[in-house]
Amino acid sequence: MSTDAEFADARHIPPIPPQPPRRPAAAPAPAEDPQTAVLRRVPPAPSSAPAAPPGPTAPPVPPRPAAPPRVQQPPAGAQPPPRPDRVPGSPAPSAPAAPGTPPPPAAFRDTAAFHLANSQELWSGPGERGAGQGTREPASAPSPAAPGSRPPGPAAERPAQLPWPRTPLPPQGVGPAGVPVAPSRRPGARVLAAAACLVLGIGLLGGAAAGGWLTEKAAGAPPDAEAAFAKGHDVWRNTPVDTLFPRTVNGLGVGPGGADRTWTRIAVAPDSGCNGAFDPKLAGALAPAGCIRLLRATYIDATRSGFITVGAQITKADQAGMMALNTRFSTKNLGIRTDLMPLPYAAKGTSAADFGRAQRASWTVRVLTDLPAVVFAVSGFADGRTFTEPQPAEAATRSGATTAPAESGLGHDAKDLADRIEADLRKAAGSPTQTREASS
Repeated sequence: MSTDAEFADARHIPPIPPQPPRRPAAAPAPAEDPQTAVLRRVPPAPSSAPAAPPGPTAPPVPPRPAAPPRVQQPPAGAQPPPRPDRVPGSPAPSAPAAPGTPPPPAAFRDTAAFHLANSQELWSGPGERGAGQGTREPASAPSPAAPGSRPPGPAAERPAQLPWPRTPLPPQGVGPAGVPVAPSRRPGARVLAAAACLVLGIGLLGGAAAGGWLTEKAAGAPPDAEAAFAKGHDVWRNTPVDTLFPRTVNGLGVGPGGADRTWTRIAVAPDSGCNGAFDPKLAGALAPAGCIRLLRATYIDATRSGFITVGAQITKADQAGMMALNTRFSTKNLGIRTDLMPLPYAAKGTSAADFGRAQRASWTVRVLTDLPAVVFAVSGFADGRTFTEPQPAEAATRSGATTAPAESGLGHDAKDLADRIEADLRKAAGSPTQTREASS
């Protein structure tokens, strides 16, 4: 026999009684509005409740104790008693009733589940329940009812869910707010033609820009050797005289001992042929290359103690002819022979009017191979003194030379001015090779 202490921790919760039998809803009175809330009558007290219909009766609900019983603490070290599976005094759970069997009557309990289960009939009349029979949805598996709630009835008695009404689309040309909208049109032939012209114009402009850029790049690039040699035949005609023979030439560190030299132009000979411009032997040596034009100019140094005539002979020969002429001058040492010196240009009415054959002190002759030209220069004293033993510029500019042309700087004058004219000719023709030809 168990005591209350064994069930001290058990919660005394009375079981929920089963639902009363379903009562048919009464039709509303004609004078009442079926859409208004109809309150159900409050049943009388349980003492005066009518007798339940014959059938299995629910066990009485035990009264709820006013205060929980005092729990006796078990002694230390004692094992707590096992908890029972059910509350003492409550009936054993019975098997679920067969489907279709009405639940046994029980005492009425005013619960929220009961009101929610019975309020559907108060708000929807029999006419509404019958209106949705034609749009019933397929029945689904019944779900277990909550305790104290009303079991769902047949599908025919439940109101059908009405479909969601479709929103009508606005007519064509009218917006959502009723504002007229212009109908969309496909691009016509004019629009397509304008787009094609725009694309074509952009392409033409891009092509023209790319072509101009390539042309400028090609123009700025140095020409090849053949084009530069061909251009050299007309360089005398297309180049200004002040470019080939500047009015003032500054030579930094090109004088004897690394001194600076400055030369000023005093006369420029008109361009002419080569007849009478050289001694007969030099003219015969240059004859195989031919002569188109002869260009000459005379300078004076800053100390006004020496004259220098510098010039260039534009030949008719091709590259092979100029190469052969250069080889002949180099192998036979024609450039250092005193009987093959060029003649000075003595301009009348200038300080160099007396600059002649007897005043020649140093010279140089160069046969170019990348241009159809022969560059030469000759120098002498401005006081008119003569020289019986002139010296080539390459020998007079060597270190340790003690001759008069070397110590006076006349050899440096001839060599450096020839270098300057040679560089100007190559620059005007656009020659890619900038190598200086050795003096012959």
